[in-house]
Amino acid sequence: MNYSIRGQNIEVTEALRDYVEKKLDRLERYFEAPPTSDVNVTLSVVKEKHRVEVTILLPGLILRAEDGSRDMYASVDAVLDKLERQIRKHKTKVNRKFRYDDARKFFAEEPVPAGGAADEDELEVVRTKRFTFKPMDVEEAILQMDLLGHDFYVFKDADTREVNVVYRRQDGRYGLIEQE
Repeated sequence: MNYSIRGQNIEVTEALRDYVEKKLDRLERYFEAPPTSDVNVTLSVVKEKHRVEVTILLPGLILRAEDGSRDMYASVDAVLDKLERQIRKHKTKVNRKFRYDDARKFFAEEPVPAGGAADEDELEVVRTKRFTFKPMDVEEAILQMDLLGHDFYVFKDADTREVNVVYRRQDGRYGLIEQE
């Protein structure tokens, strides 16, 4: 894997760089052949919170995880756990559906799970909700989301008539997902 490790408000020491690369190299055991993918890692410190963001670009798949704690090394470990869970879930999904002929060759036959076997019921839908979308603007959707106490809200945009999603970001601000 080709690593790009950068720091924001933190100097990336050689020891920290080696630790990140060593941990992320563990992901190679999940693949038939070691991927030659780009791995973008951003280490940052904001108000004593050490954040790690990792994006791995694989053929037909983007793995992304982030985490933060009071210790940079603990944050790296937590991100690695999240990435391993994503890989196991994706592998389970691919193996169940057989959607992609080459996808099964992309993943190794029997990866050694870090924290035990992946739960077979992880992808099960346990509840379905149905409702009609009232056309509204983004500001009203944010107000509705806040009134409900949710982290996201699905709505029909009054101007475009498209289904959009507003969500609360981890920094407390809001994001908008629009249909293309």
